[in-house]
Amino acid sequence: MSSPALESALQGAAQHVAPEATVRRTNSFLQLVKPRLNLLVVLTMLGGYYMGAPAGLPGWPLVFALLGAALVAAGAAALNQYMERDLDSLMERTRNRPLPSGSLTPSACLAFGALLALAGMLTLAVLVNLLTAALALVTCVVYLVFYTPLKRVTPLNTLVGAIPGAIPPVMGWTATQASLGPEAAALFAILFFWQMPHFLAIAWLYREDYARAGFRMLPLEDGGAKRTGFAAVLYSTAMVPAALAPVLLGLAGNVYLVGAALLSLGFLAASANMARDPSEASARWLFRISLLVLPLLFLLMALDKVPRG
Repeated sequence: MSSPALESALQGAAQHVAPEATVRRTNSFLQLVKPRLNLLVVLTMLGGYYMGAPAGLPGWPLVFALLGAALVAAGAAALNQYMERDLDSLMERTRNRPLPSGSLTPSACLAFGALLALAGMLTLAVLVNLLTAALALVTCVVYLVFYTPLKRVTPLNTLVGAIPGAIPPVMGWTATQASLGPEAAALFAILFFWQMPHFLAIAWLYREDYARAGFRMLPLEDGGAKRTGFAAVLYSTAMVPAALAPVLLGLAGNVYLVGAALLSLGFLAASANMARDPSEASARWLFRISLLVLPLLFLLMALDKVPRG
């Protein structure tokens, strides 16, 4: 092949490889932010915002609130993967994440996560309000400083992790109300008690993976099967009054009351089934039920919202 022809071929190959490398790198950064988990944050914050808004959903304030929350959640997810990069390499379900697979460097992940979290908090502080930004900071601190290290210390880590997971709807409420109150506490309680059976089911399904990483999950403790089922029943029982609280507080009406009662009791029944017969099938059923219960609860709450003055 002549020199000009060879040079042309090499340039063509380089042009073909460069976009592919860019796409792979972009996908790696996208994996860092855990889009599905981030979607849950955004949707529950949207629910809290809508329930607190006097009428409808105002445009730009809502956009800024959701953007700020999404950036903070994305940053926290990336920083979590930075902190657990060595442990992720030990587990089947996480070993192909960007850091264990080598597609991104730890320094890039750290800088990316810190930048996103900071940008999100600044967005909330400047364009929403300081209380919502403070809640975002609390979420990051509890998630990264307490929950993440506690995974290898105590099975109570799930209880601690449920705290930052329950704050997004509260942030939605404060974004429009600029204050806390019993209504915000009710939204927090729904998310908190929902998370526990949800994550206990996940812990049961992936208990061998967690064991490889040295995580202290309840299914891995002595009497883990019985204790996991009991805990799922305990928290799903607590969720029944939590789910009904918006009616007592004047946030939602009777349609929500009926729907929330049926959904929370169905959630309790799925937890009781897992407690009676702890198995992969019962844990997977509880997990799937949980994925239906939460969005349906918030949808019913929004559809049957009692107008605020």
